[in-house]
Amino acid sequence: MKTRFKKGAKIFDIVVTAVGGTLSVGVMLYAVFHFGLADVWPELVLNMFYIACLAMIWMYFFNYRITTHQFNYWCSVSVGMTVLLRDILFAPPLAYYALHLSCLTLSVLLLCTLTFFYARKNWKSYTKRNLWAICIIDMLIASLYNLDIYLEPINEYTDYLLIEIWIRPTITYGLVACFVTETEKLSTKES
Repeated sequence: MKTRFKKGAKIFDIVVTAVGGTLSVGVMLYAVFHFGLADVWPELVLNMFYIACLAMIWMYFFNYRITTHQFNYWCSVSVGMTVLLRDILFAPPLAYYALHLSCLTLSVLLLCTLTFFYARKNWKSYTKRNLWAICIIDMLIASLYNLDIYLEPINEYTDYLLIEIWIRPTITYGLVACFVTETEKLSTKES
């Protein structure tokens, strides 16, 4: 099968994203099985969006029945849904109100950024800096959740929570790696 990317660094970025995301989703599916569907069913819903993103990353990587525009749109919708569900509508209770407010603000900013950069008609006009801003905001949100987990007492869910909060930044990193390549292609065509 022919891959979309030729540079070793880009292939490495996509493979690391796909393998890391797949292992993380696998661990979370095990957690759903281990703790029971009644306790952790929201994780199953989020994992469906994560699995959809990972499948689209593989389809895009292997240039299989998905255009850049379709990949752009559906991955943006899937990541946006996870932000809306996990971080805004059903935000977990955090140890400190300042952490909760910071995570909520960054989540709204991430959702607005996704909407602005990915849902535009002329979506190829964004820059690398705009793309990395999305990834950095998502990593900041995960870092704040990580801090909150360490501030609260450790329980049987702690290890799974530490894995779960880093799935989306891993997937966002892969999306950014794909789109940075698209902006490079666009800039070489224009020059």
